Amino acid sequence: MLTVLLVAYAHAIYLLNLFLAFLQPRFDPSLQDDLLADEIEEGGEGGSTSPLPSSRDDEFRPFVRRLPEWQFWLSATRATFVAILCSFFETFDVPVYWPILVVYWFVLFLLTMRRQIQHMIKYKYVPFDFGRKARYSARR
Repeated sequence: MLTVLLVAYAHAIYLLNLFLAFLQPRFDPSLQDDLLADEIEEGGEGGSTSPLPSSRDDEFRPFVRRLPEWQFWLSATRATFVAILCSFFETFDVPVYWPILVVYWFVLFLLTMRRQIQHMIKYKYVPFDFGRKARYSARR
């Protein structure tokens, strides 16, 4: 029974890491802002090079994930099979106090998701599409 708990905990941490990579944009706007600020301090031009649109007049740039959906599902499936396989070996039968692991995982999840959601709000990107309808209008 202890084997399953330790392997399941490691599996859950890995899936959390995959999920965070899935939610993040490939080109992080905070890193781009830091590079832009450094360039301005050094006397450079400092034009806007953010990969995310900043106003209605900017052209549409689709959200590109750091970890594509196919890679996310493939990695999660592989990790699940490895976790199931590892649960059969006594090597991973380490005595653990499972309530601490569960509480620690929830705290880790809440802190990382809060930070990620704050980042999404600050840079105005949403990685999910909730069924927005395309609006086409006749141009005159």
